[in-house]
This record gives sequence, C-alpha cells and structure tokens, in this order.
Amino acid sequence: MLIKIDAIVREEKLEDVKKALNDIEVNGITVSQVMGCGAQRGYKHYVRGTELDIVMLPKIKFEIVVSSEEWEAKTIRAIQEAAFTGEVGDGKIFSYEIRNAVKIRTKESGYDALQSKFK
Repeated sequence: MLIKIDAIVREEKLEDVKKALNDIEVNGITVSQVMGCGAQRGYKHYVRGTELDIVMLPKIKFEIVVSSEEWEAKTIRAIQEAAFTGEVGDGKIFSYEIRNAVKIRTKESGYDALQSKFK
C-alpha cells in the first residue's frame, strides 16, 4: 500500500521539518510555498492608516509518499514534533491511500517506484 502525506506547516518550520524527515531517512519530498487559512482567519494589516484584512497566510506544504502504515506513522510523528509550537496556526497533516506510483525513467511502479536506486 502506498500512502501520501500532505503537511501544511508554518513557514519558519521549513528547516526543522526537513531535518526531522532527513533524520528518519524519508526520501522523495516535495515542498511548496502555499497560502491558506484555518482557525486563524488571517490577520489585519494597516497601510497608510487603512485597515486591510489579510485572509490568506503564507504556509509551507510538504508532500511525501511512503510505502507502509509503519512509515506513515513515523513520518507523521516526525512532522508533528518538528512543526509544533503550541500556537494556533501550527498546521495540519493529511494522509490517504494512493492507487499507484510510476517512476517515469524506469517505468517501475508501486513500491519499486519509491525506491532511490540509480541504474
């Protein structure tokens, strides 16, 4: 079974989460800068005395595919520990099953497509 993990975290936690994933030897990470809001509902910003509502906040999105429920639990635990501040806006982690993965270069699929081997 392949499992995709999406984690949305604070921008300042980028390096902490990358290190945590590297420490547990998770490979194949995609990182994107994204905008969003949750319970925070953004913030107010003043420009020349005029109040502006900034609804979307900058966040970092990690996308990771792992090969088992054991790796899913390890990966989620590492992200939770690295991204935690205890404040509103720490983020969310989602996981779900993937039907398939295919490595374009070698045409390998499923579990084999996730392995980092150079041929």
